[in-house]
Amino acid sequence: MKTPFKYITLSLLLALGTASCSDDFLKDKQAYGLYDDTFYQTQERAQAYVDNQYYDFYNSYKSPTATVIGSYTDTNSKLTEELGGTQDYINPNKTLLNAAEASTYYGAKLTTSINNYPYNRIRECTAFIEEVDVKGSNLDKTFRDRAKGQMYYMRAMQYFDLMRVYGGVPIVTTVQNASADDPSIQLPRAKVSEVVDQIVKDLDMAASLLPGNWDSANYGRFTKGAAMAQKSRVLLTFASPLFNKSWDGSNERWEAALKAGLEAEAQLTADGYGLYGSSAKQWESMFLIDNVFCSEAIAVQLCGTSTLSTGINNSWEKGIRLLSLGGTGGGTPAPKEMIDLFPMKDGKRPTAANGYNDFTFFVDRDPRFYRTFAFSGVKWGYKETPDAVLWAYRWVDGSNKAGFADSNTAVSSPAFVRKMSNSAASKETNFQYSGTDIMEYRYAELLLNIAECYAALGQTNNTLAYLGRIRNRVGIPAANNYGIGTLSDKYAAIEAVLYERRVELAYEGKRFWDVQRWMLYDNEALAGVTGGTVSKLHLTPINGTKRTGNFLQYKNTAESSTKDPLSADRAGIMADPDATNFQAQLTALANFYNTNFTRTELITPMDNYNGAAVNIKFNPNYYINGLATAPLTANPWLLQTIGWNDNFGAQGTFNYQE
Repeated sequence: MKTPFKYITLSLLLALGTASCSDDFLKDKQAYGLYDDTFYQTQERAQAYVDNQYYDFYNSYKSPTATVIGSYTDTNSKLTEELGGTQDYINPNKTLLNAAEASTYYGAKLTTSINNYPYNRIRECTAFIEEVDVKGSNLDKTFRDRAKGQMYYMRAMQYFDLMRVYGGVPIVTTVQNASADDPSIQLPRAKVSEVVDQIVKDLDMAASLLPGNWDSANYGRFTKGAAMAQKSRVLLTFASPLFNKSWDGSNERWEAALKAGLEAEAQLTADGYGLYGSSAKQWESMFLIDNVFCSEAIAVQLCGTSTLSTGINNSWEKGIRLLSLGGTGGGTPAPKEMIDLFPMKDGKRPTAANGYNDFTFFVDRDPRFYRTFAFSGVKWGYKETPDAVLWAYRWVDGSNKAGFADSNTAVSSPAFVRKMSNSAASKETNFQYSGTDIMEYRYAELLLNIAECYAALGQTNNTLAYLGRIRNRVGIPAANNYGIGTLSDKYAAIEAVLYERRVELAYEGKRFWDVQRWMLYDNEALAGVTGGTVSKLHLTPINGTKRTGNFLQYKNTAESSTKDPLSADRAGIMADPDATNFQAQLTALANFYNTNFTRTELITPMDNYNGAAVNIKFNPNYYINGLATAPLTANPWLLQTIGWNDNFGAQGTFNYQE
């Protein structure tokens, strides 16, 4: 997703310190408030313009669970089963209805300042597209075309995120002069179908202008195949129930999304992309291929290890490391609902009938489980201590005082997220400056997009074929359709794809968008909006559930809260997913658990409000947000979203299902 960190450093960031004053890009931009004609005089400065757009769009993209261009927070991920902790949008004690409570992502009034709002970013992409061939006609045509291709791509992606947050939004594809009384720029909210048409048009233009691959110095820039894959994602979203009230009766949108997906797959395959590796170990290692080509990475945010304030460092490693493993916090506890989600090693669902024991949850699981989660007794090394083993449990002494194995941290789950962790990372800097790249779009997701289209069209055999490719890559046996079994109808097929997405794409910022576009919180829908997908897919509504945490606790009374009762007994225990005798190690670990541990409830529930346990309650008007007070006040011709009140208290009328 980002131009390479080393490239940014050389072509833009170093310009701040080593180039002449006339080439000081950010200072020039700050002074002018907008770009001026000098940015088209040389290829170097035109390139700096493009690179600054990458920076404005993706500077905040420092964690794989973060979403939404420009802001990139993990708020959406925390609305799903992946991460615990009650947020406003799932808090049953809060009801958000008014413009003052709506998302502020839309931004404030467009001005000549350089505020990094969505429509500012759109304006700067549009300006370059309009002007480079005129004001920069002296520049090499191939350079100009590729630069425009990147701008079309970014503009499309900004409109896509605006669409996912607000539904229909004004479409602006020319540079406008700010005015309080010019009716020609008072654009209404477009229909979602019109926004999608514009996004697709931009992505088609991007694909026509961008190369299939860049040279190594420019790896990380958007490609032809990436634009085509994004088109697949956009059309899949448009075909989904949130925006498509005829999703179960009309095939037109599903067929368009399938066509786009298959075309993207063919292009990317021709360009050398595909599923990376043929084992779970390689599946894990692909996330650590940094700043060089990885066949899995369709769109990638390249990170570096610089301590410069302008550097893009991946914050994920620092956040997930526990104290005992050199981190600075309590890691990322995995809710029980995620622990219990992953299939068994034969691909079957984790049920008691299929041999699943939720206490010794790590026995006989999908190979991806061991690369996604860490748990007490498993190896999770780092540079200074390659054979470090995670131990995170609790004990209680005779006075009911508690102690904790993880450096006295009150751990709230028996398992922790470790996906995309680098065992060669160093704790000397507390893992703060991680250079691990973030894959915004993986080849596996494209295959899952195609599988979902086949499922919605009732082509269950094709669905199984694509799901089989995902599972075969990590070593799940082919028997019984890789454990999936027979798909009785299109609803079962759709559910199977959504399940596989939860596993394969866990903690990659994708789950909320799947929940949103399929409206999976409940069967309840707004008046005038078609819902009911939860029952059709035979799923349990997310509303009414919770993310559950537990203590893994020493089952006997300890001598002291400060003395670990198992420090000696655990010395010979280690389960290493890369070991040839890993299964035997897991058996020994299960025996250790059964002998020494029990599972107890948390003192403060993982999902709580002021300390009291709560269940998730996501109201139907939250699927598509309302416009906030600022844009409604500055643009009084804009309609408020259905389910939200406008800045005068009137009910919104804009229906995103048209």
